Amino acid sequence: MDKYTRRIRRAYKTRARIKQLEMTRLCVFRSNNHIYAQIINADGSEVLSHASTLDAEIRQKFQVGSNIQAASEVGKMIAEKAKLLGIERVAFDRSGFQYHGRVKALADAARAHGLDF
Repeated sequence: MDKYTRRIRRAYKTRARIKQLEMTRLCVFRSNNHIYAQIINADGSEVLSHASTLDAEIRQKFQVGSNIQAASEVGKMIAEKAKLLGIERVAFDRSGFQYHGRVKALADAARAHGLDF
């Protein structure tokens, strides 16, 4: 199996567990150049909010979207958007990526700004 296939298999397992919990989830996707975060409702049918390093506010602050500082800003932004929707508790879906580096920075920033997971 290649790296991509292993990551996708881990992601399916995590999403199956989250679906059993019937919780809103914070889904993170990391590419080489950017990081994206979405808040998805419990049944997975609708994206409630999103933030990424492609957003205008973050692009003005950071020239590069693939660093820890930009990921922290995305975490802060997604937590603020969740508060506006009245969402305080989510399940963290790291999409099979290691909880390290940019993924960890995003999660820590989201926790620091009021999300509970």
